[in-house]
Order: sequence, then C-alpha cells, then structure tokens
Amino acid sequence: MPACALMIQGTASNAGKSLLVAGLCRLFTKRGLRVLPFKPQNMSNNAAITVDGGEIGRAQALQARACMAEPMSDMNPVLLKPESDSGSQVVLQGRALETVGATDYLHYKRTLMPYVMESYSRLCEKSDLVLVEGAGSISEINLREGDISNMGFAVEANVPVVLAADIDRGGALAAITGSWYLLPEEERPLLRGYMINKFRGDIDILAPALEILREHTGLSCFGVVKWFAAASKFPAEDSLNLAETFAHPVGTIDPRRKIKIYVLEFSRISNHDDFDPLAAEEDVDLRYVKQGTAIPGDGDLVIIPGTKSTIGDLDFLRAQGWDTDIAAHIRRRGRVLGICGGYQMLGMEVADPHAVENPEPRTVAGLGLIDVVTVMEPRKTLRRFAARTQLGDEVTGYEIHTGVTTGPGTATPMFLLDGVPEGAYSANTPCAGCYVHGLFTSDSYRARFLSVFRGGEGDGVSRLKYEKRIDETLDELASHIEQCVDIDELAKIAGL
Repeated sequence: MPACALMIQGTASNAGKSLLVAGLCRLFTKRGLRVLPFKPQNMSNNAAITVDGGEIGRAQALQARACMAEPMSDMNPVLLKPESDSGSQVVLQGRALETVGATDYLHYKRTLMPYVMESYSRLCEKSDLVLVEGAGSISEINLREGDISNMGFAVEANVPVVLAADIDRGGALAAITGSWYLLPEEERPLLRGYMINKFRGDIDILAPALEILREHTGLSCFGVVKWFAAASKFPAEDSLNLAETFAHPVGTIDPRRKIKIYVLEFSRISNHDDFDPLAAEEDVDLRYVKQGTAIPGDGDLVIIPGTKSTIGDLDFLRAQGWDTDIAAHIRRRGRVLGICGGYQMLGMEVADPHAVENPEPRTVAGLGLIDVVTVMEPRKTLRRFAARTQLGDEVTGYEIHTGVTTGPGTATPMFLLDGVPEGAYSANTPCAGCYVHGLFTSDSYRARFLSVFRGGEGDGVSRLKYEKRIDETLDELASHIEQCVDIDELAKIAGL
C-alpha cells in the first residue's frame, strides 16, 4: 500500500470537505498523477451507480469525475441511506445489506472497518494518490469508539489529516482550536494543519488570528480558501443544501425565468440533483415546496421526485395537502412529472408485500393519475445506461429503485430507450412518470422537454451545455484552490 494519501476532515458538517477534495482531485490529476477519491462512510440519499454496478454517494461520483476516472464502489465502501429519523439502509461496498437503527449502528459499525480498509487498499494499488474525505465533524467524541469515518480511519490507515473549517458560518477559529484540544494526544500528530474555507473579505485582517491559533495548537494554516461562488453549479450533496443551492428567494421576480417548476421536498427526498440541469436554464424558475407550504398556483410543472421511502413519503404528501394542490394544478392544465418514487406515487396502488420499505407488509392507494401499479420487491434495480430516444435524443442516466411497475399506462411510455419502453403517460391527465435519474443532463432531451413550455421553441437545441459546464467548473475550482492553498506543502504531507 503506497504512502501517498491525504485526508480532509472538517470541524463540522457542510464545511466544504467534498468540494475541497473535488478541487484537489482535479488539481493533482492535471499535474499528471493517478488520483482517486475515497470516503469511508457517507450518509446520503443521493446515490450514483458505479461502473461495477454498485451504489456510492454522488459527492464521490463527482470527485471521481474530477479525477477523470469512473466511479467505483470502493470509493465509498459504507453508504448510509436514511429511511426514517431512526434508521438507515446500510450499503456495503456498493450492495444494500439491511436497515439498521441509529443506536444499533453504533455497535454495527465496529464490524465494518475490515471492509473499509479492503476498499482503501484496492484504491491505493490503482493510484499515485488517494484523497480521503471525512464525515461530519472530527470532534464527535460521542461517536469516536469504533469510528470508521474520521480519526478512527486515519489512525488505522496512518493517513495524515488536514482540517477544513467553514468561516462563513462563524466560529471557525474556535472550532479549529476546540477540535485540537478534543483529540487524544496520541492522535494529534496525524493532524498536520488546517485550511479555512469560504472566506470573504481581506485576508490580512485574519492574519493575527492565525498566529494565535498556532500559539494554542502548533498547527499550520495551509491556506485560506476564498468564497467560490461557482460552487452553486455543482449538485448539492444533501437536502440540507437545497434552499441555498439554486432556489431563488421567495418574493423575488426575474423576468427571464418564465417557466415555473415546483419540486416537492419530501422528508426522504433522494437524487434531487436530477433537477439541477432544469434549474440551470436561464428561463426556468425552479423552487422546492417545503413541509407545511402549499404548492403555488402559478406553476407550469409540478415534479414529484424520488424518495427513499415511497409509501412513507406518499403519506407525507397527503399530510401536507399536496394531493389536493396537485388536483387543482391539473384542473388549471398544469403538468405533473414523477421520477422514480414519484412515478410510483402517480399510479393506482403501491404494494409492499415483503416489507421492503416498511416495518410490516402494507398496500396503499396511489394518487390515481396514471394507470399503473407498483409492487415492491426485495431485489434492487441498479443500472447505468446510454441510449437514444425514439426522437433521436442521446440520453445517459441510471435506475436505482426497488419495485416493479406494470399496468395499461405502460403501453404509452414516456419514451423508448433503444427500443425499450420506459415510463408511462396518463391517458386522461397531463401526467407522466419514469424511473430514469439523470435524464435532464442530456442537453437535447432537456431542450425538447422544455420546448412544451416555450411554445415549441428550441425543440432539441439547448444553449446550456450542462455536462461541459460541470467539467469547466471543476477546472475553475482547481485553479481557485491552487491560488489559495500551499499545494506543495500538501503534496509533501501526502508523501508525494
């Protein structure tokens, strides 16, 4: 196992670890190194399908893209997908195992370190440098016993650590100092220094504080990363970031954004980055409808997104009164689109006879808008594809779901993918649904889809080149970090 590795841990969740790792992945890759990302444990309902047919967090898929590498299951050997406030599905090395309660997982995770190290070792054999991302906070001392995601992994693998602190939210200097003091003395040598992230203002004003931190901790500052506004062009890693990613403040009016799209924000929403390409279009105003809020009456399209718990979030939908709002939206000739779990909800019935998603077998009525029924099955469908629709649009995407959907509605599919029917249209309402995630990253398909709301204009032609924009932004991020951080020192610490 090579010694070339570096781990970025954080003083808190959302400190920018994922973005820093992605930028460093692209930076070192452009310097000619074989770089791969690694996150021992992630918790997210945003999953990507790997080249070996497994599941990993979408943040690691973006980091793999930054390395110009295919995503692999080993890049995120433990993925926790929350199904309720107290339990998560455990995905181990790409494969779903079982649902474990939060308290039980504290003991369960102690059995996972061998798998984590096995995946890490395989990545090391394939690369010159492995860039490791921690999870949450380095200072979660209540979770330290059996830890596999932060210092527990760093100690086991003997990987040097650099701490990232988010100064934009405040308290970063105290968080760095406190993190140092809370570390056991025997672990402190692995913490080599820190970076301050999301800084706005004059760096000279910060200099005296950095000297005080050195006096207290002896830690070096490897850089102050200025605010990177283009980060909003990347997918948000989890639903906590939805509002700040691209949703426009309530009450603001942009005359360019004439197409109004509302996405229901479920309690267990998954793969919400499906809609980032739509939001990136300059004439689209895409907003999330939050719990306790009615669906506004001026929408052109309501999207029912994917979810980790179809029946649970169908109950949630009805509890918000959104079923009534959707019916009113349809009466106003508005359109409805369901993706994955949202597609299942649009049908006549959702059955879970094997208790795949629920504690006990359960069957509930769907919204009754498309003539299909869904039966949950224990085996999960995981599939990546690249295909053409019957209109010639190139589409890349993936399926990740439990459940088989059948019924008369499938006789009028949303589209054909290389001749295979996918999804369904309603015979009586302006509703459609499918299982395809990532559908709107296809520029030609997205343009054709939006042409319905543009009066037929731009059919199959898009000025926005979404995938190209992601790669350009990764290059921009790498250059931004290179200007702000002592890269040579980080390389030395990593053993390069």
